[in-house]
Amino acid sequence: MNATIDDLLPDLIALRRDLHAHPELAFEERRTSGIVAAALREAGLEVHEGIGGTGVVGVLRRGSSPRMVGLRADMDALPVVEQGEWPHVSRFPGRHHGCGHDGHTAMLLGAARQLARDEAFEGCVAFIFQPAEEGRGGAREMVREGLFERFPCEAVFAVHNWPDLPLGVAATRPGPIMAAADRFDIVVRGRGGHAAQPHHTPDVVLAASTLVAQLHTIVSRRVAPTENAVLSVTRISGGQSHNVLPAAVELTGTVRSFNGAVQDMIEQALRDMAAGVARASGTTVDVEYTRYYPATINSPAHARLALEAARRAGLEAQTAGAPAFTSEDFAFMLQQRPGAYLWLGQGAGTSPAPLHHPSYDFNDDVLAFGVRWFVTVAHLALLDTSFPSQK
Repeated sequence: MNATIDDLLPDLIALRRDLHAHPELAFEERRTSGIVAAALREAGLEVHEGIGGTGVVGVLRRGSSPRMVGLRADMDALPVVEQGEWPHVSRFPGRHHGCGHDGHTAMLLGAARQLARDEAFEGCVAFIFQPAEEGRGGAREMVREGLFERFPCEAVFAVHNWPDLPLGVAATRPGPIMAAADRFDIVVRGRGGHAAQPHHTPDVVLAASTLVAQLHTIVSRRVAPTENAVLSVTRISGGQSHNVLPAAVELTGTVRSFNGAVQDMIEQALRDMAAGVARASGTTVDVEYTRYYPATINSPAHARLALEAARRAGLEAQTAGAPAFTSEDFAFMLQQRPGAYLWLGQGAGTSPAPLHHPSYDFNDDVLAFGVRWFVTVAHLALLDTSFPSQK
């Protein structure tokens, strides 16, 4: 198996770099999805396009078993100006594969090609190429459009390159692996007026400042020390002149958590604090609170399968000690089917930059590990009767 996967690498590297040079944003992945669909057809797979907008699913069937496992990769890029100096740098200013989805797509296509010439399993594999992971909920859209009704996977697996782990190391854990992501937008409103006559109008700047200070006490004073959560105010906007009290100030921020009860408590505390500041300052405070990604929760059995697949694929498999506070819309798929999400170490590679950095680039040395892991997951989930039941 290893030699044949190694034979795929030159084409996969060329493909990955081509995708990197031609990044596409959420729900605009038409070129990428076209390349994916063509490659799946060339490998002899059944291909379904336009799921969740630009999503693609390739299905490989072997024998008479109806059992199906899903393997997922994301395809979209970030709205970032790339600062790389490599030959495959983005050709489109303001678009950048700064999270490595180009590598994820190449790895899953490599796994599809490898499994398509592998006669040693029986069952079905659904290769799920998802749009719009970066904050737009492409996984949610695919699920809404009947992904798992059309492709009844028993379990679903995904991988993400992880610069914080060395090359050749993989990690995951049972339970939460990535955080729920919430967004809040708050508008503090008054009447506005002269800065030299603050007694004539509620001071929205002062009210907003008070609210910011209070919000940052929620995690430290409302959340139990045994739980994990983060609240950050990330933007404050208001006013245009040094001598005018503005009529409104806007606040924006994010909340990350892993426990639904903690998530509920934080939202309610935020709303209560906003209402209290409004009463105390004579302003009105409007709160919009959006829960856009749930926590990514691994099934314990499937987390074990993912780590066993990593070991058999030649990786050093580790149980992650803690989840990450970043979020991942693969969570929507895991709400519908059991499965697991794996971090695949990429080390520094050609770029020491972290994910989402303007000078980040995927490390092509990871490709072979990713292909082997996907292939091994499919085998374990469908074939290996020595592995404990995943039900």
